[in-house]
Amino acid sequence: MRRQRRRIPRRVTTFRRRLFIPVLATLGVTVALAVASETHPATRGQAAATQTRPNLLVIESDDQTVKSMRVMAKVNSLIGAHGATFKNNFVNFSLCCPSRSTFLTGQYAHNHRVVSNKPPNGGFDPFEALHGTNNLAVWLHDAGYYTGMIGKYLNGYTNQPPVPPGWSEWHAAAPAAQQVYNYPLNNNGTVVHYGTAPTAFKQDVLTRKAVDFVDRRAPQAKPFFLWLTYTAPHIGGPYPNPNPPFDCQYAAIPAPRHAHAFDSEPLPQPPNFNEADVSDKPAEIQNRPRLSAGAIADIQRRYRCELESLLSVDEGVKKVVKALAATGELANTLIVYTSDNGYFHGAHRIPGNKGHIYEESIRVPLEMRGPGIPEGVSVSDLAINADLAPTIVDVANASPGLVMDGRSLIPVAQQPGIERGRELLIEEPSGSGLPWPSFEAIRTERYMYAEYSTGEKELYDRKIDPYELQSRHNDPAYAAVKAELADRLHQLQTCAGPTCRVHPPPPPGPTTP
Repeated sequence: MRRQRRRIPRRVTTFRRRLFIPVLATLGVTVALAVASETHPATRGQAAATQTRPNLLVIESDDQTVKSMRVMAKVNSLIGAHGATFKNNFVNFSLCCPSRSTFLTGQYAHNHRVVSNKPPNGGFDPFEALHGTNNLAVWLHDAGYYTGMIGKYLNGYTNQPPVPPGWSEWHAAAPAAQQVYNYPLNNNGTVVHYGTAPTAFKQDVLTRKAVDFVDRRAPQAKPFFLWLTYTAPHIGGPYPNPNPPFDCQYAAIPAPRHAHAFDSEPLPQPPNFNEADVSDKPAEIQNRPRLSAGAIADIQRRYRCELESLLSVDEGVKKVVKALAATGELANTLIVYTSDNGYFHGAHRIPGNKGHIYEESIRVPLEMRGPGIPEGVSVSDLAINADLAPTIVDVANASPGLVMDGRSLIPVAQQPGIERGRELLIEEPSGSGLPWPSFEAIRTERYMYAEYSTGEKELYDRKIDPYELQSRHNDPAYAAVKAELADRLHQLQTCAGPTCRVHPPPPPGPTTP
């Protein structure tokens, strides 16, 4: 049964006003009336009273690259084709826990200070100490939302019976969050163990819980927020058969029904694959040997397993969207699909992992549909994971308890191009525990410039070098570019709130002889 329409508060967010005006236009109402609705509070109140607050559904994968979206036919058709696809979406810190902390706070890592997957500088306990009572879930709960968490939460969560503040419903996977069989879930404070039966495959369990959540909550008067976090295509285990025909040991684990879907899939080898000359790059990359035939074969094996593991996620998204449609709430739900970070498959000699400045690591999928988002829009403006919390707060008409560094993407979806010239901070602050130097970097529409704790630098002109093969940091023709980007980076690396959302004039181009 479809729920009764919810009344929203008379205070109308910028999202409400942006949504109201296009609706009037489609009904043939004059521009003057639309402007009047912006000007007169009484008119705004009447408009708001006819709207319902949207539900919020964020679906997040783990370690997924943009290029792998080609196998996500259901996600692309049900979310991207009915909404906006952000072609240049990045993460501020390409590592699981810092990235998820950015989602929960809307802040860059240097501001939320969760800079590792484990204590003392990261993981669940430090996040809870810093932000446990002041994060997106708490803000939405306080705004009247029924909040749900299903799947992987933060690294280091140990199935402690207490449910963290802000969550109305809790089904969190950990420890052994990446296990797809023989794993525990904390179901609202009760730890339940799942075994090795085919029905215990984790991605399917998470999907069933999400469908059940939607079936129960969609008919209710209170709007809901659900964060559904699949663990694919992260390396998982254990495989139910110790000797599977296609070996996905120490790789992403697909559902048994998908175990051979990509047996013959070739490993993409773009120009930066197993890069021959890395003399322009930091010592950490220079010291990596070229990938052997055996190493390449193993990357290919893992790559196939990752694609296969994503098929259960793709199926799961379809089931959740179908559940929303069956309740009549699909049109009233903001749906976001994204990943916490990218992943390497041999680019620049890096066989796996993330945490570097290169595109394979920092660029992630982002598709969204829902109220106020036009259908079939492709957005080239730069976006970053710090934008997700501001977007959700905007749509929910909630009040954040922190100064957020990102911005709402609703107006960007409505008017692609309005964020032209935006510059993003990509960082790995000290204390991450990663086995390479920390860095700060700036990503513009054209350039990637990075400074490392070792004093090393990189500068790529992506207009002519999209695979980041030749760093220009020592090229005299790029001296002015480097100086300008260094100055802008030094401002961004300590930014907070509005100073993180900068749109300066484009940096200069290289000089010519």
